[in-house]
Amino acid sequence: MIDGIRVIDFHGHVGRWERFGMNDNPKLMLHAMDAVGIDVSCLFHIFHPDGTTGNDLAAKFIAQHPDRFVGFAYVSPTMPELMLPELERAIDELHFRAIKLYPPYTSWPFNQTPWHPIYTFADERGLTIIFHTDHLENNRPRYLEDIAPMYPDANFVAGHSGNVPEARAEAIAAVQKYPNIYLETCSTYRMPGVIEELVEKGGKDRVLFGSDVPLMDPRPQIGKIITARISDEAKRLALGGNAERLLGI
Repeated sequence: MIDGIRVIDFHGHVGRWERFGMNDNPKLMLHAMDAVGIDVSCLFHIFHPDGTTGNDLAAKFIAQHPDRFVGFAYVSPTMPELMLPELERAIDELHFRAIKLYPPYTSWPFNQTPWHPIYTFADERGLTIIFHTDHLENNRPRYLEDIAPMYPDANFVAGHSGNVPEARAEAIAAVQKYPNIYLETCSTYRMPGVIEELVEKGGKDRVLFGSDVPLMDPRPQIGKIITARISDEAKRLALGGNAERLLGI
């Protein structure tokens, strides 16, 4: 805990991604979290399109340290007949708190029809969905503007906030238009002033800390928030307050 803040990392992975050196060893992950003061990591497993396989692996991982890990459900429109039953199981039986979607593994931009049953489910349940977003065709943050007004009781998070300047501008524009869109901070590209830009243009109540652990080192990811030239209140909200509100924890 950092100065009385329960720090919640909104973006973490379960599984192994060998070509990037990603290893989901819980001992190593907890060591990394403890080193920088992360209290809770939100985790998802994106490597199985059926959803069930990855969600079960995530649940098994989380069960080792349920006070430190929270699960997000993963499904894919490449297997449409499984999406809704698996979401119901993951939310109701595995007690996952939100949904993770990964458009790069599909053929469709995430504003297209195959994705919409997931959004209806989230809207009916008042759930949050986090997307991988960047500058590539399937993943553009501007698509959030198409879906957010259609599903006002769901919340939509631009993972990486688009990552690069052009896509980040789209994510910020979407947040400015709709109250159920949020910006998440983990990024491969470390540019000075990004956190300040997200808070100034998106609003302090719409920014969520994420690290991409264990794919990325959480130290620079949390460091760029702690050292940002934003108010202490904005830091508290980004590091945990906004996530607590969205996830009900």
